Amino acid sequence: MARIAGVDIPRDKRVDVSLRYIFGIGPTAAKQVCSHAALAADTKVRDLTDEEITRIREYIDRNFVVEGELRKRVRQDIQRLVEISSYRGVRHRRGLPVRGQRTRTNARTKRGARRTVAGRRRAMTKK
Repeated sequence: MARIAGVDIPRDKRVDVSLRYIFGIGPTAAKQVCSHAALAADTKVRDLTDEEITRIREYIDRNFVVEGELRKRVRQDIQRLVEISSYRGVRHRRGLPVRGQRTRTNARTKRGARRTVAGRRRAMTKK
């Protein structure tokens, strides 16, 4: 396996797909890396030479914030929002959706499993 940015990328996949295993590199960035490293995106990782892997590694180190550093930045950004008590920070603190989604229905992933509340059943029908 080739090791780039501290991640073992899969050998049996195409280079542009394998690079996406690195946190912070998506489809567009992977194609950009391949073009700047002078590689065909459809070549398999196992067919890369050491020199080509080195070119990829150097380009990513120079031009992208990836893995641990990126995770740290995201965590700091969220912590900053929480500390200044912005609307988004309050939503993060309460564990609710941050980007304006509805919560009356849906939002189960963020809010957790459904909790039943006593007296919340359907109203008794009149006789």
